[in-house]
Amino acid sequence: MQSIVVYCGSNPGKKALYSEAAYALGHELAKRSIKLIYGGGNMGLMGRVADGAMDHGGFVTGIIPNFLSKLENAHKTLSELHFVETMHERKAKMVSMSDGVIALPGGYGTFDELFEILTWSQLRIFHGPVGLLNVNGYYDLLLAQLDKMVEEGFMHPDNRKLLLVDENPDALLEKMEIYRKENPGNKPLDRSLYVDNN
Repeated sequence: MQSIVVYCGSNPGKKALYSEAAYALGHELAKRSIKLIYGGGNMGLMGRVADGAMDHGGFVTGIIPNFLSKLENAHKTLSELHFVETMHERKAKMVSMSDGVIALPGGYGTFDELFEILTWSQLRIFHGPVGLLNVNGYYDLLLAQLDKMVEEGFMHPDNRKLLLVDENPDALLEKMEIYRKENPGNKPLDRSLYVDNN
C-alpha cells in the first residue's frame, strides 16, 4: 500500500492512550513509507496521527473544507494541504487518493466516514482494505452490533468480513496487506460512481 486514509476524532478523548495510539499509527505509516491522507486538522487524534507521521519523515496530505479550516485549525506543517468546499468533496478526494482506510476512535464524523466506506466496499465501489484500530476496546460494542446484523439477517457474512480489526497498528497493517494479496483483482476506486464531474 502506498497511501492510507485515516479517519479519527478531532477530540483527544479522555485517556492519553488514544492520542498515543494515533501517534503510533502515524509513526508506523511513516516507517512503512505509506503516505498518510487525513482530514487536515491539528487538534485531537487528527493532529496526533499527523504528528506521528511527520515526526518520523512521513508524507502527510491533509484535506479540509474551507469552513472547517477556521473551526478545526488546519495543520500548518504538512507535506501538502488541500482546501475544498464541501464535506462530500473532502471525503471523495481523500478516498480517491488512497489504497486503504483505517478508522481510529472518534465521534459522529468518524462513524459516518467508516460506514460510508464500508458501504462502498460492499457495493464494490471501493476495493481497498478497511481497517479498524480498536484502541482500548473502543469499538467492542460496535463490533457486537455488526455481528447482530449478521445474526438477524441484515448483513451477509462476507460483507461482515470487509472490516479488518486489531488493537495494534502494525498487526492491523499486516492484515490489510494480506487482504490486498488475497484480493489481487482489486482495482482503483471508480470515482465516476460517486463524484459529480460536471
